[in-house]
Amino acid sequence: MENSKIMTKLAYQALEEKKGEDIQVIEIKEISILADYFIIANGTNASQVDALVDSVKETLAEHGYEPRRIEGVRSASWILLDYGDLVVHVFSKEDRLFYNLERIWRDGKAISKEELEG
Repeated sequence: MENSKIMTKLAYQALEEKKGEDIQVIEIKEISILADYFIIANGTNASQVDALVDSVKETLAEHGYEPRRIEGVRSASWILLDYGDLVVHVFSKEDRLFYNLERIWRDGKAISKEELEG
């Protein structure tokens, strides 16, 4: 299994463990050089957003993956974790609706949890 898919699966599980809402995976490797996968999720409040981000960072670090860059930590309404082939977006509910990344990246391929596991 390719590294980017392994990272994506681990990040998905980390978000799920902390009760991240509406976790979406979009495969963008055919349409962008930015990454292979985006994961988009949201928390219900700033504390949960922080917990989701911490969970992803800890889980991926346990498997030897460190983020290249982290953006937005102070605001806690949209935090981006850039792992190179994987970019994780964790939003507050309001900002997720406002930025609507799923619409912007609709040319990408939505990946189900089952496809990730397989």
